[in-house]
Amino acid sequence: MIYLDNAATTMKKPPQVAEAVCRAMNTMGNASRGAHREALSASRIVYDTRVKLAELFHCPRADHVVFTCNSTEALNIAICGTLNPGDHVITTVMEHNSVLRPLYRLKDEQGVKLSFVHCDSFGCPIYEQFETLITPKTRAIVCTHASNLTGNAIDLERVGKIAKEHGLLLIVDASQTAGVLPIDMEQMQIGILCFTGHKGLMGPQGTGGLCIREGIEIRPWKVGGSGVQSYSHTQPKEYPTRLEAGTLNSHGIAGLSAALDFLRETGVEEIARKEDALMRRFYDGVMQIPGVRVYGDFSGAEKSAIVALNIRDYDSAAVADELSETYDIAVRPGAHCAPLMHQELGTSEQGSVRFSFSWYNTEEEIDEAIRALKEIAEE
Repeated sequence: MIYLDNAATTMKKPPQVAEAVCRAMNTMGNASRGAHREALSASRIVYDTRVKLAELFHCPRADHVVFTCNSTEALNIAICGTLNPGDHVITTVMEHNSVLRPLYRLKDEQGVKLSFVHCDSFGCPIYEQFETLITPKTRAIVCTHASNLTGNAIDLERVGKIAKEHGLLLIVDASQTAGVLPIDMEQMQIGILCFTGHKGLMGPQGTGGLCIREGIEIRPWKVGGSGVQSYSHTQPKEYPTRLEAGTLNSHGIAGLSAALDFLRETGVEEIARKEDALMRRFYDGVMQIPGVRVYGDFSGAEKSAIVALNIRDYDSAAVADELSETYDIAVRPGAHCAPLMHQELGTSEQGSVRFSFSWYNTEEEIDEAIRALKEIAEE
């Protein structure tokens, strides 16, 4: 099977990730819930993983790295925990529903006002719109680092500069870029970085988190057991405990820690170079096929390793089914939880077939996928 659905989850992981999870399940207790050896072992691994993530994303404080189940939970915590009734938020049409739906709910329930930065014909944001949309009530900019549909990246340094100049909080969805594209919270002026562990970081599903710049206050999205201050009626105020009610997925975090070691040893830049080369090999090949239309900007701009396309008026799900059943190639069709981006590209009805690449793909697999598309397009 040729797996080209890595934007959904990286199925192939470094072997040490599964080994770390298995080892943890047999040796680890509950982090921060005791002073016995097994509990302390879990606490050490959780803390060490915070440190590794802080180093990767240039988050100044490891205790401001908070673990969640995924980036959807992280984004809900960040958005719902910082915005107030009547606030105005600027976001983009590139967003995933993990950003859009929390914002829509706040709009409907608390009167939060929303404005959207649109894209050009290649799906790139029109940066000039960010400043034109700012009002006296604007509280935050919430945006993805890269579209999960086109792979187009947003220039976070440029957006971060705008946010800083106007005193705005910048909340970033790094689901598609964490572990692949460079992220520097300080240089990019990111207030809250939300990430998931199961994509570019190559960790287990059920892991993710937030990195929070010092001085930013986030109301707890959930409250409950913390292992400390048990007689208090309220959740502890200190990070990360403030946002980590309940038992952590320490087994998954152990796997994420092993994945982070692999990233550091291999080099994020080297991983990005290989994935980009595979993506461009595929792009160059499919652009030669009559009837194929590709979405996104491939002019050399920084992007994640995604190619979304359609074949004439073929339904995207039918193409994906043909790829799976006849050629044993796994891809993702449909709307990809990015409804506004599809509206912008004019693909709301057809959807698109998304190919996404990882470190573990090969040139031979890319060439086989190109051959399969060529045969489908000739039918």
